[in-house]
Amino acid sequence: MNDSSREPQARVMIVDDHPMWRDAVERDLVARCYDVVATAGSVREAVDRARATRPDLVLMDMNLPDGNGADATSAIMLTLAEVKVLVLSASSARSDVLDAVKVGASGYLLKSASAAELVDAVEATLRGDAVFTPELAGLVLAHLRGRVDTTNDPASALTPRESEVLRMVAKGLASKQIASRLGLSSRTVDNHVAATLRKLHLANRVELTRFALENGLD
Repeated sequence: MNDSSREPQARVMIVDDHPMWRDAVERDLVARCYDVVATAGSVREAVDRARATRPDLVLMDMNLPDGNGADATSAIMLTLAEVKVLVLSASSARSDVLDAVKVGASGYLLKSASAAELVDAVEATLRGDAVFTPELAGLVLAHLRGRVDTTNDPASALTPRESEVLRMVAKGLASKQIASRLGLSSRTVDNHVAATLRKLHLANRVELTRFALENGLD
């Protein structure tokens, strides 16, 4: 299929602290008619620019100067529930891979991948597939198999404050509203939500609300 017959291409943001790498990835995607709407080199830039441009897909590095890709992914997904995140990193460390999965990344590709493999991974992620470099797939599968909570009470891992915030999220309250009711800052509320997402292995506020309703925490 040639490019002229494609559906309108997705909006993509590239997050990496190396300008030359960002430029190379952008060229590869633009050559396939993807709309690169923003680039960023830090967690702060990534969050701000994602909110401003609302991409369909974020290509996320894990090692950023002011934090890591998991932090950026979690913050972005708090406000853009439908965005998909594909990690593109030089790191194959177990902790990095699992941190990315826990906050909702759809896939994890190593930077050793070819341009063709990258484009294939982008297309698969946008279709809703989970995409992992072959050598990492077994690690992710083992993690997912081990996520069964033997206590039958996954919410038991939450602190009292996290449980309180979760109940308010389930009622549809925004961070500013929750902050006002609890006497906290919006940033603190967002941090509690991010911690809850990680502990419950959920991706966004929609899944948090569903979890609360299913577990009688509303």
